[in-house]
Amino acid sequence: MARLARQSSRQSARQRTHPVDEVLPFGKLALYGFQHVLAFYAAAVIVPIMLGNALGLSRTELVYLINADLLTCGIASIIQALGIWRIGARLPLVQGATFTAVSPMIAIGLGAGGGTAGLLVVYGAVITAGIATFLFAPFFSKLVKYFPPVVIGTILTIIGLTLIPQALQDAAGGAQLTGKPEFGDLKNLGYALGTLLFILLLVRIGKPVLSSIAVLLGLVGGTAVAWLLGDADFSAVKDTDWFGVSTPFHYGMPVFEPFPILAMIVVMLITMVETTGDVYAIGEITGKPVGNDTVARALRADGVATVLGGLFNSFPYVAFAENIGLVRMTKVMSRFVVVAAGGFMVVLGLLPKAGSVVAAIPHPVLGGAALSMFGMVAAVGIQILGKVDLREERNALILAVSLGAAFLPTAVAPFFERMPQGVRAVLDSGITLGGLTAIVLNLVFNVFTRRRSVEIDWDEFTDDEDGAAPEGPAPAGPPPHPQGAY
Repeated sequence: MARLARQSSRQSARQRTHPVDEVLPFGKLALYGFQHVLAFYAAAVIVPIMLGNALGLSRTELVYLINADLLTCGIASIIQALGIWRIGARLPLVQGATFTAVSPMIAIGLGAGGGTAGLLVVYGAVITAGIATFLFAPFFSKLVKYFPPVVIGTILTIIGLTLIPQALQDAAGGAQLTGKPEFGDLKNLGYALGTLLFILLLVRIGKPVLSSIAVLLGLVGGTAVAWLLGDADFSAVKDTDWFGVSTPFHYGMPVFEPFPILAMIVVMLITMVETTGDVYAIGEITGKPVGNDTVARALRADGVATVLGGLFNSFPYVAFAENIGLVRMTKVMSRFVVVAAGGFMVVLGLLPKAGSVVAAIPHPVLGGAALSMFGMVAAVGIQILGKVDLREERNALILAVSLGAAFLPTAVAPFFERMPQGVRAVLDSGITLGGLTAIVLNLVFNVFTRRRSVEIDWDEFTDDEDGAAPEGPAPAGPPPHPQGAY
């Protein structure tokens, strides 16, 4: 009788355990965790590759950057999912380097002279912005109402549209070929188009598993074809060490300059909006109650991860929406699966040879894959804007003026070149300039005038495509943030 009572007690305890907090058997943890890594990998490695190429880093430095990013992604994901003190949402959220920071980091790095000297200024800004995010986290959830869908949709659209030219530059052969006959060669465009079409084919097949790793498979397929045709060079892989540890301040001590710090704090303000939406999204999918405290813990984890990024030669971090979609698709809600995925990432981050393989991906192949990802970011922004009343003149002006401001750095580059170096570090980025414009205009039009349009019915933005309300309890907060390629 006693044994039956103990069995009944254990069964009752299991029934009381929320699926998010369930510890799965080791085999399932490993399998589902590796699946998260596959869904995350392509988007994760694109950020260091694009930044490294733009700043003119050597092949060895680029490999180091990739491994540092993977290592920090793993640590950040473990912190977010497992939770330490008041840090981490304790939800199945995978952390990755945010696309939002790509353009501003390139602008900051190039403004500081490019190369490793530019990286030092970037890392000084990243560390400071991470500390600011950690300290500001408890207060941010109270400010969410000042970021209505017109602001979020505008910023996402700007992020996608301003990153697409960088993807197209890679598709033409990469920045290092600009001005040379090989730039824009039909062969380069063929690789980019072939990679993009392969990704579209995998998505068109409609298998959920294939769709979740379509970009990764596109990179593998495009690189394989380039290698067979003699246009992918893996000769450096054999000379790369199997094992290596990313050490703090590998490139030197960070340089702390005020204007780059300000630019990166603006970037983190935007990523805080993203993370807030992601937390509510995963809470709705898993049925786990989400409140202001959960959001604050998630944002603290972003701050800690971003500080670690600056220390370990990496980037600002945010929750990846691809993996949120994977949780919804597979119905595997255990946060310990993400902890396992974080462990896999840490291992990958300790294998320079794997990073060397990634660094060998030809620019046109990378450009074709990046085009689909950045285009999806813009598409999601447009999707959100589609639910905003743009017949309202003030909403339309927020969108119109912000888009115009976002394209100033690329359309009128000489204007920014004449600015003082510090000011240029803040404004010479379409994402930063456009995002700031959207935030400020919303404050002027919809907050300072105490217009009722600030109070948004967020339920309107949480419906499924068929118009039905999503399953599970509705969270008290802003909508899930469908970032698409984020």
